[in-house]
Amino acid sequence: MTIETRQAIDPRHAKTFDTAALRAEFLMEGLFRPGEVSLVYSHYDRLIVGGAVPAAGTLELASAKETGTPGFLDRREAVVVNIGEAGTVTTGSGSHALGHRDMLYVGMGDGPLGFSGTGAKFYVLSAPAHRSLETRLVTIDAAKRVDLGAAETSNDRSIFQFVHPDVMESCQLVVGMTTLHGGSVWNTMPAHVHDRRSEAYLYIGLPEDARVFHMMGEPGETRHLVVKNEEGILSPPWSIHCGAGTASYTFIWAMAGDNVDYKDVDMVQMGDLK
Repeated sequence: MTIETRQAIDPRHAKTFDTAALRAEFLMEGLFRPGEVSLVYSHYDRLIVGGAVPAAGTLELASAKETGTPGFLDRREAVVVNIGEAGTVTTGSGSHALGHRDMLYVGMGDGPLGFSGTGAKFYVLSAPAHRSLETRLVTIDAAKRVDLGAAETSNDRSIFQFVHPDVMESCQLVVGMTTLHGGSVWNTMPAHVHDRRSEAYLYIGLPEDARVFHMMGEPGETRHLVVKNEEGILSPPWSIHCGAGTASYTFIWAMAGDNVDYKDVDMVQMGDLK
């Protein structure tokens, strides 16, 4: 298992970064390595983001020095998303079969986590928790679906809410998935920020030669990152987070912070973007 620590970056510092520095601090590459658990520990809301690819064997996530606890989930909750073929996740309380794009919420204390399944590819998210809640599987069919946008504005999309107050209870993680339909390429535009929560993006479903231009930064001081399939973004509370692709795609969004109110955002007017 490998864990990389990312420090919190002040926006005044971030706007001085060149492309390489922006990518080093906010882009997450190489999360899905066969036979490995690869994690990023972020000082934004202590969010942990990463991947576990069991390949032909099994993997376990039992502890990590960075959490300062004997067990990884002793004071944390987690969400595991299967972005590959069918696989199995084991927790302290049982075994759970995950199909493609299903999500498993794992309550505080229900570790260790085990991963198996040839062809399975697990995206792992974790944040501190204040109480133990029941571990629960939410399939893609059981998620709350919200259709928004239009082809005319290049943002015809379906939002799937999994770990969300309208579906289930969590301590602070809010996790879902947005799929752009054919011909639509824009996500989260008009843009917003939410100073009460940080966010992580994972872009999936992109063709090998396609890219997403992910927009970040303060509304009046924007930057961009060029992102390929199965790469992630750490989005600070002070930053916008939106993007446009050279093809349609899906992205998994995950938030942690002071509340679980999905609609608690500060909208940015188009005229204020620079």
